[in-house]
Amino acid sequence: MLETDDPAPRRSADSSAPRRSAEPSAPRRSADIRQRVVRTNGVDLHVTEAGDDGPLVVLAHGFPELGYSWRHQLVPLAEAGYRVIAPDQRGYGRSSRPEAIEDYDIHHLTDDLLGLLDDLGEEQAFFVGHDWGSMVVWQQALLHPDRVLGVVGMSVPYPPRTPIPPVKLFRQVFGDNFFYILYFQEPGVADAELGADPATTMRRMLAGIRMAEGTMPDPAMFAPGGGFVERMPEPDGLPDWLTQDELDHYVEEFTRTGFTGGINWYRNFDRNWETTAHLADAKVTVPSSFIGGKQDPVLMMTPPSIGHSHLLDHRGDVLVDDAGHWVQQEKPAEVNAALISFLDEVRLGDTTTSTSSRS
Repeated sequence: MLETDDPAPRRSADSSAPRRSAEPSAPRRSADIRQRVVRTNGVDLHVTEAGDDGPLVVLAHGFPELGYSWRHQLVPLAEAGYRVIAPDQRGYGRSSRPEAIEDYDIHHLTDDLLGLLDDLGEEQAFFVGHDWGSMVVWQQALLHPDRVLGVVGMSVPYPPRTPIPPVKLFRQVFGDNFFYILYFQEPGVADAELGADPATTMRRMLAGIRMAEGTMPDPAMFAPGGGFVERMPEPDGLPDWLTQDELDHYVEEFTRTGFTGGINWYRNFDRNWETTAHLADAKVTVPSSFIGGKQDPVLMMTPPSIGHSHLLDHRGDVLVDDAGHWVQQEKPAEVNAALISFLDEVRLGDTTTSTSSRS
């Protein structure tokens, strides 16, 4: 079941999306999955691809995830007529893991994704992000709108710019209480805790991030002192959407790589703020959409509407029932339908189609 929040389409005078075709995407069958390494922007990115032609769709994962997190989207999107690429982003999986913290700032992350377009000979693409990947693709639409056909955020709505550097703001808000982003700031601390037992870390994170609607987070999550993983409940078992083999894949990869690469993204919050001052008044002019799970605790603290005024051509929010934070893995059929609806709508240039029809 999908629940939608569909604001009236809002467009700026220069925000019409480039289109490759006036016809709907031709369905494809039996799309093959391919893997390779792309050398770009000073790093090697391991990528998984599907589809041979059609508009390009770049899928950007979050923390702690991999390109593997899009395993349920690659073939359906390719069969719908799109060329799809999902990288292990820098710091993750089989991609490079630079040592310098500043090598994980928003400019490196967005440029990595543009490098994939360059490698494929594409001028533009749709960018779809989940969790931290959402923040990357939202910023991509601000930094390089000429290369963005449309943008979709999942689980993390568009974040308006804070009045002061984010980490400084979090310290003011949380004081001596625990907040995971603040905990992640000190190099080596969270890295060691999460990496001490990757199986426990991944099991608790993937199987436990969900809240009943209308409830508030457990106050123990913010109690001073202690670490991050220890605050998360141990699940009774794996949810229906996650098999043991799938969990094992994550565990094997993070056992091999550790978590430092992904945590370093968090250590650039203030740097990102400082280096994007020129975007303080910028708006997202390309077509946009948001997809989230109704039981995602992130959305209970930051509802999708928080960024609507910054999205000039927003096509609506799709909230998926009985889904938590890992929405594209938990409810792939619903997410794929919403994604393809948005992609086709933008490709056709139809600004009248309501997201309330996505079901």
